[in-house]
Amino acid sequence: MAKTIITAALTGAITPRGYQVPETPEQIAQEAYECWKAGASIVHLHMRDDQGMGVMDPVKFYETIRLIRAHEDCDVIINCTSSGDNRVSDDSPYGNAVRMLHHGNVPGIEMGTFDAGTFNWGIPGGIFSNSPTFLTTLGGLYQERGIKPEFEVFDLGMIRAVGVYWKKGIVKAPLHFQLCLGVVGGMDTTPREVQEMLTEIEHLQAAGNLPKEVTWSAFGIGKGHLPVMFSALANGGHIRVGMEDNVIYGKDKDGNKIMATNVMLVQRAVRAVEAFGNEVAAPAEARELLGLKPLDHAAVVKALDAVTVEQLEQAKKEAGEKYGTTYFAAKGMG
Repeated sequence: MAKTIITAALTGAITPRGYQVPETPEQIAQEAYECWKAGASIVHLHMRDDQGMGVMDPVKFYETIRLIRAHEDCDVIINCTSSGDNRVSDDSPYGNAVRMLHHGNVPGIEMGTFDAGTFNWGIPGGIFSNSPTFLTTLGGLYQERGIKPEFEVFDLGMIRAVGVYWKKGIVKAPLHFQLCLGVVGGMDTTPREVQEMLTEIEHLQAAGNLPKEVTWSAFGIGKGHLPVMFSALANGGHIRVGMEDNVIYGKDKDGNKIMATNVMLVQRAVRAVEAFGNEVAAPAEARELLGLKPLDHAAVVKALDAVTVEQLEQAKKEAGEKYGTTYFAAKGMG
């Protein structure tokens, strides 16, 4: 029976307050644990500052991962964003450095996002900058730290771009794609567009411009989350759900909105996987499918214990001293 990996994207960078979105390390870690118990194999982590803004703070990533790994029974895969704060998404040397501080300094990160190109979020919104300079450096860091890239692709060109990074040796096979649908500047949330992205992957593989060793997952933003989830299942892919992507579970019989929680969304994903005739992949099975090393929980905890908040604060300070701070006021990601 086929195994399906469920990723829970718990927080995001821009989901506004007023919904049941975890924001503190304690809240995020607890929801990670609850979603793992509900069936998620991977948790995708963003951090928030004290004002609820997305922030790339290695201290908050460290605190959250420590709290997750404090659960000795929890073997969930930890996937951390590289793009969680618009204030450092200007492709400046400082901004690029800050986006990678946690990956370079916090143990226990098994996967990290690799957004394979720059695009416009839409109106209102802004530019989501992912330059070749940034991505080349990020790919090298991931190889050095043993972190598997999750290639977030929002259109067909980004899929082609991943192939270029692979052929240049900046990233290594096997590759894992996350098809991201619903952003105004990218692909829409229809089954047809899921199929177009998969067809592009197949064409690139046939031409030798992507490796044969490819896995993929998909998610849709907002009301498109269900069409994309079911399309992914129908096409043999894995799925992502969570409050980063969608805050509405559905409507009741009177047409009133039912507000979502991360656990509710994971539980529905589990039911969908099982109704389709697949089995939900446990984290150990997901690691095998993705080519990740088995979790050595004791070693990860030991490595985390060897790091201090002071060391992480010093890394932040050194980035500012080296590159010059370009942090600017913004309302949120995009």
